[in-house]
Amino acid sequence: MHSFNEEGELLPEEIDTINRLTQIPIESLNLDAIAVVTNLYRVAQGLKNKMEQEVLSEYGLSWTAFSMLYDLWIWESVETKKLAESSAVSKATVSNITKTLERKELCYRKTDNRDRRITYVALTEKGRQVMETLYPRFHKGEVTIVSSLSVEEQIKMTRLLRTIIRDNRF
Repeated sequence: MHSFNEEGELLPEEIDTINRLTQIPIESLNLDAIAVVTNLYRVAQGLKNKMEQEVLSEYGLSWTAFSMLYDLWIWESVETKKLAESSAVSKATVSNITKTLERKELCYRKTDNRDRRITYVALTEKGRQVMETLYPRFHKGEVTIVSSLSVEEQIKMTRLLRTIIRDNRF
C-alpha cells in the first residue's frame, strides 16, 4: 500500500498488496490501518532521505544528528536520557552521534556536578552558528514537502499525528 492518487483511487501496488493480504488468515484485516501505517512510514523515510540529501549532506549530518543538534539549539543543554527520548534513539546512539558532533566541534559533554552518573550534552558556539545558518534551509525543505496541502489540511494532519504520538507514547 503506497499512496492514493488525486481521486483517492488505489494505486496498482495497493491493489496487489490487498490481494496478497486477503489470502492469508488474519481474523480481522484492517486495510485502513495498513494504509495509514504504510503511508506514514513511506512519508517518514522519504522526508528523512530528501532532507539528508538536499540539506543536511552539506554539513555531513544524518537525520538523527540534525535532530539532536536541533534539540541542543532549542534547549542549549540536554541530559543524554532526554536527548535519546526526544530523538527516539537509544542512549548508545546518542553517545555515538555526540562523539561525531564533538569531533565537528558542534557540541560537548559535561557531567552533572551533583550526580556524576548524569551527563549533559551542550551546544558550542560553532554549533549555534551552524544551526542558525542551516535551519532556514531545513525549514524551506519542510515548507516544500507540505506545499501541496492547504493550511487547514496541515493543521488537521498535525492534530491527527499528535493523537497517534500521544496514544502510543512516541
